[in-house]
Amino acid sequence: MRTPRNDRLSDKDEVTQTGREKTPGSTTKSGKRQTLRDTQRKQADGAASPERRCILSGEHDSREGLIRLAISPDGLVLPDVLARAPGRGAWIGVKRGELETAIAKGKLKGALARAFKGAALSIPEDLPAMIETALIRAVTDRLGLEMRSGKLLTGSDRIAEHARGGMVTWLAHAADAAPDGSRKLDQAWRVGREAEGTGLTGVTLPLDRAALSVALGRENVVHLALTESSAAKRLDVPLSRLLHFLSRPDDVGPPGDPDGKQPGSPGDGDPGDPDAGPGDTGQIDEPGSPGAVGHEEEGHAPGETQRSAMTTTIQD
Repeated sequence: MRTPRNDRLSDKDEVTQTGREKTPGSTTKSGKRQTLRDTQRKQADGAASPERRCILSGEHDSREGLIRLAISPDGLVLPDVLARAPGRGAWIGVKRGELETAIAKGKLKGALARAFKGAALSIPEDLPAMIETALIRAVTDRLGLEMRSGKLLTGSDRIAEHARGGMVTWLAHAADAAPDGSRKLDQAWRVGREAEGTGLTGVTLPLDRAALSVALGRENVVHLALTESSAAKRLDVPLSRLLHFLSRPDDVGPPGDPDGKQPGSPGDGDPGDPDAGPGDTGQIDEPGSPGAVGHEEEGHAPGETQRSAMTTTIQD
């Protein structure tokens, strides 16, 4: 019995009648092309996250745990925290104080010279401040995206209600938040998560209410909460980078959880990133290489940052 002309053939029928299977990159009778990029994207979802080596400490970490430095066409070394700038890049995983020491002693210049094989480079004196500003912008941009998608809560009363109902997966306070207000929300969060007695608290952000209010376009933003674990995982990467970069050399982890875990992050009640694992250990990435994040899409130029106001205001 012949198949009616207007009925689509199934994959099984197509193999039987044509004598060959459809392969990625081939055109089917339905006119739809299966590209190799689709297959590679599916394979990449389950691939291990490549590692990079810090050019100053020599320690290895995933790209999410390091900060990329890119070189502008005129040889200026600039931060590329989103890892989207074209060209080669070097990675660092040190804290701000350690970076300032490395710049003062010429260690960063020597490490970059070795990494870029003698290319003419110019290191800005305010590179640590530029990195901090870029990291802050990455965090505030992510918070803004989550707020526009309806996953970010502000306001003490609203957060407390959701926290007691177990609907808060991540909690944070401005740097100048009143201790009493933070403690009340922390307690409500522990009750909702059935974690009383654990000492679980929200993270104290390195941003005051003025900076958060400007970034989010709201008035008097003192406390913030996320209602989905997926949103907390998306925020965890830029926030962990910022907290690590601003921490003192003797700090173990970000404030909040007594175990040093970011509250509401994959390390606190959520499964970790299944893609994390050993991989490429090169310290420089080339355009189009597995470690060159974002080279396939248009992104910001290296060093494109936005100065965030970090002022001290009255207690709530």
